[in-house]
Amino acid sequence: MHILYKPDKPPMTLIELKFVVAVAQELNFRRAAEKCFVTQPALSLGIKKLEEELNVSIFERSRSEVTPTEVGAKIIEQANIVLEQAARLKEMAKLGTNPLHGLFKLGMIHSVGPYLLPEIIPILRHSAPDMPLEVEENLTANLETQLRNGVIDAAIIALPFNVPGIQIEVLYDEAFKVVVPLDHHWATRKAIDPVELSDEKVLLLNSGHCFSNQVTQACPELSRKGEILQGNSLETIRNMVASNLGITVLPASATVERYQNPLVRVVPFIHPAPTRRIAIAWRKSFVRTAAIEKLIESVREANQRIQ
Repeated sequence: MHILYKPDKPPMTLIELKFVVAVAQELNFRRAAEKCFVTQPALSLGIKKLEEELNVSIFERSRSEVTPTEVGAKIIEQANIVLEQAARLKEMAKLGTNPLHGLFKLGMIHSVGPYLLPEIIPILRHSAPDMPLEVEENLTANLETQLRNGVIDAAIIALPFNVPGIQIEVLYDEAFKVVVPLDHHWATRKAIDPVELSDEKVLLLNSGHCFSNQVTQACPELSRKGEILQGNSLETIRNMVASNLGITVLPASATVERYQNPLVRVVPFIHPAPTRRIAIAWRKSFVRTAAIEKLIESVREANQRIQ
């Protein structure tokens, strides 16, 4: 006699995992339901069923916000992996599938995006014409969350970037340079010692930007006794310098000829100059590894042109 086991409730499905990931991305049940093309009650029911099966609460719910619980964050991370592995099965089944075909969602920190994108897009238009980029500029912390939750496929960030389940490939090292007004007493200098910054009014990006942290780490005296003003973007800061509001430090890519302002002067640091290390990060479970490799090639080619 053969006895078939029939569970009281059907086991979890990929659909329910998609619901969980959508809510984690949107932090809103209504928007998540719209993203999944289902009604909000259907999405809520699916997540409730999964929570009952796992005997945990995945999300904390209130009138104003939805946030993952501590265990929920781990479940969301694993759900992303499961969904990507399922997608990988489909890719393996489609012989001849081109990983360079289709939208690629790339995150970039604010101090990299405006200067690297104009260089890599023409390269990718030639080497991967069927892979348009959708670009998200954001703070490192926000890009980390988006990367873990599958909102973006990869992120170009500055190291350190130590995140479990994330693969890192170093792209290039970039020196810092000083930018001063045309009539500043440093405008004719050949090089600047980082310790000298503490004697000046220095304009930096708002707190939360990793580039500002790297500048203050390169010159500890600046944080202790220097005068720091803040701006919303490097281009705003460059214009503030041109208006004689102070000096600043920019990454080398932001000081190439196409971005020069005739009212400022770029002065290098003394050797060895402070630098930052730029890398690309992606989930280890990400399917389109050939697309990652193509991005790495394009960034390195672009960086050689900038240098």
